[in-house]
This record gives sequence, structure tokens and C-alpha cells, in this order.
Amino acid sequence: MLLRRSSHVAASGLVLLLALSLAGCGSGGSSASTAKAGAGTPAAAGDDSKPVQLKHVSYDPTRELLQAVNGAFAAEYLKEKGIEVQIEQYHGGASAQTRNVIEGLDADVVSLPLPTDTQAIARAGLIKEGWEERLPNHSLPYTSTIVFVVRKGNPKQIKDWPDLVQEKIEIITPSPKTSGNGKLSFLAAWGSALKRGGSEKDAKQFVTEIYRRVPVLDSGARAATVTFAKKEIGDVHLTWESEAFLEIEEAKGELELVVPSVSILAEPRVAVVDVNVDRHGTRAVAEDYLNFFYTDEAQKIIADHYYRPVNPDVLAQFPDRFAAVDLFTIKDIAKDWDDADKRFFADNGVFDGIYSGAGK
Repeated sequence: MLLRRSSHVAASGLVLLLALSLAGCGSGGSSASTAKAGAGTPAAAGDDSKPVQLKHVSYDPTRELLQAVNGAFAAEYLKEKGIEVQIEQYHGGASAQTRNVIEGLDADVVSLPLPTDTQAIARAGLIKEGWEERLPNHSLPYTSTIVFVVRKGNPKQIKDWPDLVQEKIEIITPSPKTSGNGKLSFLAAWGSALKRGGSEKDAKQFVTEIYRRVPVLDSGARAATVTFAKKEIGDVHLTWESEAFLEIEEAKGELELVVPSVSILAEPRVAVVDVNVDRHGTRAVAEDYLNFFYTDEAQKIIADHYYRPVNPDVLAQFPDRFAAVDLFTIKDIAKDWDDADKRFFADNGVFDGIYSGAGK
């Protein structure tokens, strides 16, 4: 199914955004920016003369989404409670971001692409157990999936997963060792083979054929976008649905979207980092901030940026925005996310075997 963009995504120019983010996402580290209402010197909650500062550590493709949500929250909080809030964003590959928080990047809140990312922070003692049940919808304010971006006119005639393994085709996808996008793309490809009636052996062979066609593995989603859209390497880019629309918009007709018939349900969850908010004195504001993601205002911003809102009433306001896709869950592939992470992406796991077998 070939879709063309139907409406505008509110975002800054991709060329500038990519230039600003290359140092962070290209190296696996973090890059940061701040959203605020007003100006001043950061302080903890309770000091009425100074703004409250929150640090939000997230993954690569959420830069533009968080800029919009953070600005809306800061403006509303200042109006409703008279408290000025500054929110500093940190972005990079998911594995690096998880490690950064564990090793001392003192995030007040995190939003990471896989539950295992956040659970790793909890296991390090920074987030209290049971974190998924402290916010609505198991701490899931939006969902997404993996789609394809192709060159103008779709010269390779890529319409679904089996088309990826034709001869003389190059596939761009970030590394599943460092990127949530990379892990989801791997699992989407694996699950697509199973959904076509294939065996585990068939799925492994199919995914091996995909990685034989990957000329470079970037560390994060935004770096992979640079490789495909700016460096013009590859015939197809496996990426987040939201990232695909931004990429296509900024390409001004040179790229197109292909939505496969089946893909994986991406479930990026949010959480307060308990140890840090208690030390900073920012718990109340951090909790209000994450609850804001579930408001109608924030859910509309989420849909505007091509993430799928979990509020069905808001989703219904965007009938032409999100293509119908047969979305399978992690339980169609593994016992749970922990099982998938250990089986596929741990050292000497399935991916390591596939990638070495693919001749990389």
C-alpha cells in the first residue's frame, strides 16, 4: 500500500534538526534542548521565585514531539498554577540513553521505546517497581509501528516485507544493539515471516537476508535518517511511522511512504525516575508533566506528530492519518520483552549470529 502525505507535520526543518542532532545520535550519546515558558535560573519545586527544571531523557525520534508537548505543558502550568517550568530534553539511541541514566544522567523522567529499557533503570534501583501501573494505560501515552520509506516513484517496487530481499537492494536500519528503532525493525521483520505462516527457521533466514542488504548500521534512528535522506544511501529505510512522515515532508517529493500489511506494535512508555525527583524536589511537577501526556491537548499534539494517541476519541479525529496495519505484539514472537531482549539482542544472541552470518 503506497500512501502519500495528506497533511502538515508541525516540525522545524529537517536539515537544521539533523545538523544539531548528529553529534548526539551519531555517536550513541545524548543531545539536549530546552522547552520553557519564560526565563530564569532553574530551581527545585517549592521555590516560588525560580522556575522548576525537569530533565527528560528520551530516544531519537521524539525531539519534535517533545518540543511541542513541553511548550504546551509549560504554558498551561504557568497559567494554571503560576509555576514556571523548564524542560530539558536529551535524545540519542535507546540503549545509550538507558545506560546514561543508570550511570548518572539525572533524568527526572524518561520515555524510552521498549519496556525493557525502563525496566533496566528500575533494576538499577532508580525507579520503583510497579512503575507501569502508576500512570494511565500502563504508562503508555501513545503507540507507533515500523514502516518503509522509499525513493520517489518506488523504483524497486517495494510493497511489503518479502520485497525487501530481492537482489540489488540496500536497506537502511539502525543497529538493534543500540537503537529501539533497530530492535523494533528486527522484530517486525521476524514477526512478519511468522505471520506469513513461516517457521522460526524461516524467520531467521528472512532476517539474515535483510541484514545482508544493510550497508551500514547507525547507532540511532535519527542517524539512520541522515544516512538515507541526506547521504542518499539505500533503497528503503525501515523506521518509526512518525520519523517516516517527517523524513518525507522534508524531502519535498523525493521520498515516499510504504506501509507494510503487517508490522509490530511499538509501545514507548514513560516513567518518573524516583530517586532523582526525590533528590531534586521535583516529584509533583514531574508527575503532573507525565499525566499531561494523556490530556486531550497533548493527545492531539501526539497525533499531529504522527504518533498514535491512545485516547480513542482523539484518534477518531484523525481518520485519514494512520494507515490500517495488522499490528502484532511481542507475545507473537517471544514470551515477553525481557525474553525477546535476551534471546535476540544480548551478546551472542540471535542478532549477533545473524549479523556475522550475513558477512558483516
